[in-house]
Amino acid sequence: MNAFPQQEHHMERIGFVGLGLMGQPMVRRLLAAGHHVTVWNRSPEKCQAMAVHGAHIAASLAELTQNSTLLMSCVSDTQAVEAVVFGADGIAAHGRPGQLLVDFSSIESSATREMAARLETQCGMRWVDAPVSGGVRGAESGQLVIMAGGLEDDIVRLRPLASALAQRLTRMGEVGAGQVTKVCNQLIVATNALLIAEAVSLAEKSGVDASLLAPALAGGFADSLPLQILAPRMADRNFEPVQWKVATLLKDLDNAVKLAREAGASSPLAALADQLMRLHAGQGHAQADLSTVVQLYREP
Repeated sequence: MNAFPQQEHHMERIGFVGLGLMGQPMVRRLLAAGHHVTVWNRSPEKCQAMAVHGAHIAASLAELTQNSTLLMSCVSDTQAVEAVVFGADGIAAHGRPGQLLVDFSSIESSATREMAARLETQCGMRWVDAPVSGGVRGAESGQLVIMAGGLEDDIVRLRPLASALAQRLTRMGEVGAGQVTKVCNQLIVATNALLIAEAVSLAEKSGVDASLLAPALAGGFADSLPLQILAPRMADRNFEPVQWKVATLLKDLDNAVKLAREAGASSPLAALADQLMRLHAGQGHAQADLSTVVQLYREP
């Protein structure tokens, strides 16, 4: 069954905010699929790189909002989302009923629900939280998975656009449900990454060639995309280019621990992973690739 049924839909004018590791390849995919995309970024030089691929550049968030029917944001954290939406002369100041904001950022679910309600009250614009998984590789190949929270009609509206970005888009429930699902996803990814680092280190210290781990375990019960991507990089000490920043996973683990506390759920492994990731980030690796967590287990 096709996850993205073909359907007639008026041509959306997309406004995209945030041209980081994920935003740039997502914009390129949307442009390649023939969509009209206008971009805005805090540091404007990244917009020029997108103009080469056919993107229009907005000089301000006001201009971006006024010229778009649907806005997409992919920024670093809850504070960054709040700044672009509710900051001076931001999206909320110029939004109108009928517009939709699709937030691909990974942020707190409680903050998402509060901001969505505030946005609709202020200007009539609705919100879909649509965090993604698949990393830079998934963004470049259009194979992301999107977990979305919002009204059914709003997610139906997003589907034809998402087909350029993702292999799957799942409605998880009302606004905020996408962020809860992303926390669950990141909890598994980050904790798994630390366990893969332990396994690589154990293999090395026991005299086994750790570069053989990923191919040897492929297809077995321990296999996963993180294993196949991270274990070879860890074994080869090859940490470039950066695909997942340690700082990003730390933020997501912080969100997981906070959500567990709010929900009254026990999460001992998430709490331990959060502390180990914070230790690693604090040793100067916050902007480095996730595969560098193996250095925690190696002698300096």
